[in-house]
Parts: sequence; C-alpha cells; structure tokens
Amino acid sequence: MAKEQIQALNALDAAKTQWYHFTTIFIAGMGFFTDAYDLFCISLVTKLLGRIYYHVDGAAKPGTLPPNVAAAVNGVAFCGTLSGQLFFGWLGDKMGRKKVYGITLMLMTICSIGSGLSFGHRAKSVMATLCFFRFWLGFGIGGDYPLSATIMSEYSNKKTRGAFIAAVFAMQGFGILVGGMFAIMISVAFKNWFDAPPYEVDPVGSTVAQSDYIWRIIVMVGALPAALTYYWRIKMPETARYTALVAKNTEKAAADMSKVLQIDIQAEPKEEETEAKSFGLFSKEFLGRHGVHLLGTATTWFLLDIAFYSQNLFQKDIFSAIGWIPPTKTMNAIEEVYRIARAQTLIALCSTVPGYWFTVALIDKIGRFAIQLMGFFFMTVFMFALAIPYEHWTKKDNRIGFVVMYSLTFFFANFGPNATTFVVPAEIFPARFRSTCHGISSAAGKLGAIVGAFGFLYLAQNKDKNKADAGYPAGIGVKNALIVLGVVNIPGFFFTFLVPEANGRSLEDISGENDDYVATREESEQQ
Repeated sequence: MAKEQIQALNALDAAKTQWYHFTTIFIAGMGFFTDAYDLFCISLVTKLLGRIYYHVDGAAKPGTLPPNVAAAVNGVAFCGTLSGQLFFGWLGDKMGRKKVYGITLMLMTICSIGSGLSFGHRAKSVMATLCFFRFWLGFGIGGDYPLSATIMSEYSNKKTRGAFIAAVFAMQGFGILVGGMFAIMISVAFKNWFDAPPYEVDPVGSTVAQSDYIWRIIVMVGALPAALTYYWRIKMPETARYTALVAKNTEKAAADMSKVLQIDIQAEPKEEETEAKSFGLFSKEFLGRHGVHLLGTATTWFLLDIAFYSQNLFQKDIFSAIGWIPPTKTMNAIEEVYRIARAQTLIALCSTVPGYWFTVALIDKIGRFAIQLMGFFFMTVFMFALAIPYEHWTKKDNRIGFVVMYSLTFFFANFGPNATTFVVPAEIFPARFRSTCHGISSAAGKLGAIVGAFGFLYLAQNKDKNKADAGYPAGIGVKNALIVLGVVNIPGFFFTFLVPEANGRSLEDISGENDDYVATREESEQQ
C-alpha cells in the first residue's frame, strides 16, 4: 500500500471523465429506469383493475379496489424493496458488488413478466398473483439501490462523483416518464380498436373485455430494459475499492483499473501492505464515528419518502379531486387510463425529470448539503401553498395554477432530497460497510414510502363518509393530508445537519480509512 492510498484508488480519484464513466452510468442507470417504471406504473392501472375485477351491478360509480387490496397492490412492492435493500446491501459488502449485481436484474426481469400473468380469472387469484410477483419484483429493485449507488461511487473521480451518482438516480425520472408515455400509446391504440360508451351510459359495456390486456402489457414491458442490460452488468469488473480495501487484493485492483482506465497502474508491493484497524458494523467504534451520520441519512430519507411517494402514487386521486381528471362515470375504462397517464406524464416532463438533472448539473458545484436543505424548505413551502388555500385551487379557473404549484413540489423533491439522500450514503461510510449502510438508509426511506402509501390512501379520503371511496372510512380530506405532508418535511430539514458534506473529497478521506491506515502503519513502525 502507498503511504496514504493505494495507487489504483489514486488513479480513480484523479481520472478525467472517460467513456467508462458513461457506460457505468448507463448500466447502473438502466436498473433505476426499470425500478421507477415498475414501481410507478402500478398507479396508472389501479383504477382499471378496480373497474375490471370489482364491478358492482347497479352502482352509480365504476368499481374500485377495496381498501385492503389497494393498499396491498400499492404497498407490497415497497415491502419487497425494503427487504431487498437490507439483504443485498449486506450481501454486496460480504460477497462483492459485482457478484450480486446481476441477480437483482434477473429478479426484476422474471417478476415483471410474472406480474402480468394470472393464475385464474377471479379477482382474488389475479390480485394474489400480482401481489406475489410485485413483492419479489420489489426485492430485486431493493438490491439495485445500494449496489448501483456504491458501484458508481467507487468507480467515480473526486471532482464529478456527485453528478455521476445523481445521474444514475436521475434515470428514475425517465422511467416514470416512459411509463406514462407507454400507457398513453397503449390506451390510445386500444381506444381506437375497442371504443366503448362511458360508464353512465353503459356500466358493463364501458369496460371492454380487451382492457384486461392493457394493464398486463404495461406491467410486463418493465422486463425489457432490465433484460437488455443484464449482459453488460455481469461483464463489469469488481470495483477497485472493494477489491483493494475489503478483499485486500491490490494486484487485482490495479489490473482491473488498468483495463478500465487504459493506463498502466503498478500493483502495490506485498511487503508494504499493512492491515488497517478493523471494527465491526454497529460496534462502539462504528457508532462513535458514523452513528450520527447513519441516523442522518436514514431519517432524512424516511421523512422525504413519506411525502414523495404519497404524492407520486396518488397523483390520480389529487387530479380527480381538483377536477383535472373528469368524474369516473363520464369515461370508459380505457379513456380513464389515458387521462391518468397523460396527467402523470405532464408532471414528469415538466418537473420530475428537470428536477433530477438540475441536481446532476449543480451537485458538485453547490454541494449535497445546500441542495438537500433547499429542497426540504421549498417542498414545505409549496405543500402549504397548495393546502392552505385548497378551496381556491379546486375552482375551475385555478386548476392550472394548482398543477404548476404541485409540479414545483416535485421539482424541489428531485432538485433536493430525493436525489441527495441517494448520493450521500454511497460516499460517507467505509468501503466494507458502504453497501450495507446505503441499504439501511434506503430501507428507512422505503419504510417512509410504506407509511406514505398506506397512510395517504386513508387520510386523503373525503371527510364525509358518503363521499369517500367505497369501503373506506372518512378521512381528513386532501387539504389536511397535504398539510400533514408539509409538516413531515420540516424535521427533514433539521436532520440534514447530521450529515457531512462529501463534495470534492476522496471516499477514503471522508470515511476516515486513510487516517486508520496511517495510524496503524505508524504503530507498526514503532514496534
């Protein structure tokens, strides 16, 4: 080992932006493209599932998923994701990032296809199949979080590391956008082939038998991008930081990085190697050094995801509440899918995608800390601006204003904590715990998503039980639900102060691994 750093790691830190950086962003990013497509495409088709499988003869409104089924369909993938983040995060540190990286994509491919298949035609069997495969789909998606972030972090140079990790995460925006656009294309095609009257004219005829194919096609197409990038994932070399610092094989690290960087890197001589001080995860030493940081990354991600996923999954309900999507009884089933997809695509195009790329452009200039604080602050401001004068926004003339304000909350989530909470845990922990700590932080986020997904479903119901969706108790209304989400962002702002700034520093410097090595070397020289 060199005096302060292994030469391969020095070369990585100092490397100019090269082609391999972009191929790594693409390979890791396509996983996130698939993640977002798979997680959010379900919100495009839940209303359709209600019409097909829960139609009630003589009802004034089309069928909707019962509360327990809606919660399961929306939330089961998050439960799988949380489990996958913890399991694959731990496995990535034990076995290496590369060895388990292909498994997550394979799971996502198989389970995307499985989600669109059903064992039986009855509502119970269809929903059971969907929930089963969406749990394991989530499990694969969960593994992608710590592995992709850690791999991109460990491959990057000091100067543009934040932008590269954020670019991987920004592919989520394209996944949401493409999901909406694909749903528009499918619904328009089916509408042209199988037109039907609105529900109020013909309740049964408004949902044509062929509409059952629409949701299946939409959820199954998520398998394509995952399958297409599988080959490149298994061909990636292990990261030099894992090979050198965890597996302790400096020759292999140097050889791998020589190929990747296309420069000659000398392996460190064996006799100079000195074992750095070692301590375990959750040991007293770890908690003393990194406990506060882990608390900071986990709490900020938890609080952000309560608001972020509530808003994302229930856009259709918010749009219906303000009248941007017409009453369900005035549309047929395919028209409703089209309207929901169009609204979500517009939000993705105007705010979600630009927000991510603003982060990519500015994260290495203004730093992670400033972006996260600013994001939490403005999310709170815009949620209160939507919620407090809520009656004003529901008037027909003011709907465009509502959509603009609503878009801005998404913009500042993505040009803010939604991106930075993903980036920072991949930078501030030691190599041997990096994947595990990212998994713990992201699992805390998914716990927030579960709270948001299940909680908002009930909270946002109308205060008048008669106007609430079938089977739901009276809620606190969309206005008060938005106030609650705004309040949740406030502690996120303050917990950000627990997390150190990683901008422009080497991973070994931030995590203290350099200091450990130097201290151990000095001790061994004195003996």
